[in-house]
Formats: sequence, C-alpha cells, structure tokens
Amino acid sequence: MKTTDVPQDDANMLQGKFKEPVYSLDADGNFTTVPSVGWNPKNEVMQEAWDNVNMKIERAKQDVVSGKVSPIAYYIEKNIMDVGLVASYMGIWKYRVKKHLKPKNFMKLSYGMLERYAKVFDITVEQLVNIEQ
Repeated sequence: MKTTDVPQDDANMLQGKFKEPVYSLDADGNFTTVPSVGWNPKNEVMQEAWDNVNMKIERAKQDVVSGKVSPIAYYIEKNIMDVGLVASYMGIWKYRVKKHLKPKNFMKLSYGMLERYAKVFDITVEQLVNIEQ
C-alpha cells in the first residue's frame, strides 16, 4: 500500500486521540510508517468486540442484582479479568475467588478481604458491595 493510500476512516472509537502506525511504501518504494486513525473493517470488528464485552458486563450486573453471583463477578467482567488473574493479584488460590463468587460466601468476607478486592478493582469497598452506585 502506498503512503497516500493508508486508510483514515475515523470511527471515533479513539476519538482522534491516537493514531496507529501502518506500514506503507513511500514515493521511493521504501517501507515507512504512516499514522492512521483506522479503517472501516477493523473499526467494525473492534466495535463488535466492545459490544460483546459490554453485553457480558450487563449480564453480570443482572446476575448480581438477581442474587445469582456476588459483585466480584461484575467487577471481573467490568475489568476484563478472569478468576485466575484476580487470584494472582489477590495472592490467593483460584478456588477461594470462585468461592467468593457465591453471594452467601461473599457476605461472610471480612472488611480486610473486601478492601483487598476493592484495591484490585481500583474501587472503594462501598462500590464493591453496592454495584448500583
């Protein structure tokens, strides 16, 4: 692709703040990089991926509200994490995080453990225990 042909299809996903380097050929036939705000096929795929992430977050929120899972499940989805990663940050075994995903076990957590979870998710304990805020 020639330097003049690098797509600049801004889908406003990055709000024009970031440009991705794209390899292209300059007028002399040498490879160079040209900043691009995106191109439609990639923008559509990225939008679909983020829609999927947002759908999972909303589903997790509804599961918390209905009492199926603890708020930890919501924040795992919201932060695009998994149980293993949370366990690693917490310094505990995965089975303990899985145990804490159950509402009855979550309600028994000490304030110190809640603080540790809140720190991992970069929120307050109040936000952790009450996702409606």
